[in-house]
Amino acid sequence: MAVKIRLRRMGAKKAPFYRVVVADNRYPRDGKFIEEIGYYDPMKEPAVIKIDTERANDWIKKGAQPTDTVKSLLKRSESAN
Repeated sequence: MAVKIRLRRMGAKKAPFYRVVVADNRYPRDGKFIEEIGYYDPMKEPAVIKIDTERANDWIKKGAQPTDTVKSLLKRSESAN
């Protein structure tokens, strides 16, 4: 089972809101997931990024692969703290 840390799109049309989730890579983008570890709201100025980095690092140690976007969000959220 390949596990990914990725974004799950929510919100209205043309008003996206994303949740950062840990999911099996076979599941669809907005489908079933294992755990929700944060969120990202690009519509606010500045963009709001709230990710539980402790849980994210725990999942990465277990072998979960973050997507490129989530990788950059993790860097941005760690630098903000």
